[in-house]
Amino acid sequence: MNRSQKKRKYRLRTILLVVNLTVLILPLGSIFFFRIFENLLVRQTELELISQAAVISSMYKNQIIHSMFDPDSYGKPLPESVLQPVDEKYTPVLPKLDLSEDPVLPPRPDGVTPELDSRIDPVVGAIGKNLSSILLDTKMTTLSAIKILDYHGNAVAGQSEIGLSFARAEEIRSALEGQYTSVIRERISDEPPPPIASISRGTSIRVFIAFPVIYENRLWGVIYISRTPKNILKNLYAQKGKVILAGVSIIGLTLLLVYFTSRTISRPINQLIKQTQGASEGKVTAMQPLDDPVTEEMELLSKSFSQMALSLHERSEYIREFATYVSHEFKTPLTAIQGASELLLEHYDEMSPDKRRKFIENMLQDSDRLKLLVARLLELAKAENLTPSQETANLSDTLNKMKNKFAPQGLDIEIQSQSNYQVRIAPEILETALSNLATNSLQHEATRVDLDIRKTEHEVILDMKDNGRGIPPANRDKVFTPFFTTHRENGGTGLGLRIVQTMLESCSGKITLGETAKGTLFTLQFPLA
Repeated sequence: MNRSQKKRKYRLRTILLVVNLTVLILPLGSIFFFRIFENLLVRQTELELISQAAVISSMYKNQIIHSMFDPDSYGKPLPESVLQPVDEKYTPVLPKLDLSEDPVLPPRPDGVTPELDSRIDPVVGAIGKNLSSILLDTKMTTLSAIKILDYHGNAVAGQSEIGLSFARAEEIRSALEGQYTSVIRERISDEPPPPIASISRGTSIRVFIAFPVIYENRLWGVIYISRTPKNILKNLYAQKGKVILAGVSIIGLTLLLVYFTSRTISRPINQLIKQTQGASEGKVTAMQPLDDPVTEEMELLSKSFSQMALSLHERSEYIREFATYVSHEFKTPLTAIQGASELLLEHYDEMSPDKRRKFIENMLQDSDRLKLLVARLLELAKAENLTPSQETANLSDTLNKMKNKFAPQGLDIEIQSQSNYQVRIAPEILETALSNLATNSLQHEATRVDLDIRKTEHEVILDMKDNGRGIPPANRDKVFTPFFTTHRENGGTGLGLRIVQTMLESCSGKITLGETAKGTLFTLQFPLA
């Protein structure tokens, strides 16, 4: 097994499937990358807002503790069912927003005037006023909109809308029950969006968190903070080194796909085109299969082309040689007939009747030889155009029929081993082939033919040995050559063995000349039915 046979062959449809799927995945992967990166920015924004809310919540609680005479009575008691278990030291609040799952809510509802029974406590109002300046400074750095709400949902600190109630907002209602809540709301901007803003949702949304301020199982208020997530394009520019690396990787992958496709499809096709051109010029070296066809389909195509080219080349060589043989065989009797005709025409009156009769007999003999040659050529042409069939023949029955046929002609056919084998060959083809061999034995003065039959796993082998003059060693390599005969004067055409060989090959059989001390031995192989 050579190196090209050991290499794994791919199916062409597999290569096309891989290439097409990769081309499909690349843009989808880019979109998926943008969505993941954008979601990370939203999560990062929420985490930053949680950090800010935790600090402001501590400040707010500290102010209430130091400003109120009885802070334990302030606020709204919370049921134990809503309070999350608290570690001895830590109470972490983790971001939970997900752009792919959480809905985008409408813009935040405006604040409204609170009910009379939910007015802001004066002490808390004073605390909020003191913290508003801190929140304003914080906003200048963090770009976050910060409000501190009391336990009724009224704004006590912030840049604007102080004293208004925001309890209508979904996240505020949840926070007033002691639950940390974060939502994504639609952002309406007065500025027109940039031309490429459509690839990112981050420019049209805003993250809101409502962080409950809880002290001793009592709700003292809510830290309400919002901010627009960082712009994905700005972040990509900030990470331009990694983005360039990713772009180069995608380009590299694309070039790799181009190379892979070229190597597996284009290169073998171009090689096959060159071989086709070489084969059309008669170069035998161009008729070999490709060394590395890569794909199964290309390997099959290459082998099929090689077989076709070699068959056409062999057929062309055979036709050329056959035409030479035919012209030589026909030229001799035709020349003799023409010469005799010219002599008769020119010297008819001068010739004696016996001489004229001799010339006419020679012409008849040569014309009979031409007729015999034509008949044998037709038999050979018929044998070469036989199509394989699934017909079978009983070998023993055919041999017994041959024995009875040639007994009157003085040829004794002895079957050494009788076996009822069915061979995959048409009965008439088998009988014709064996008759030609028996006739050939008679021409070599044989009086007896011994037949020995044996069977292998896939075929039946017949040894056919006669007691004739045999074939001289110098002629053994020529017995199957068309028109080669040593009995031309006795009417031999040199086509009989060639016809037998062609008939057997058309049925996947075979005939070879064997070695024997006396006579002639032919070995015939038939496929077992």
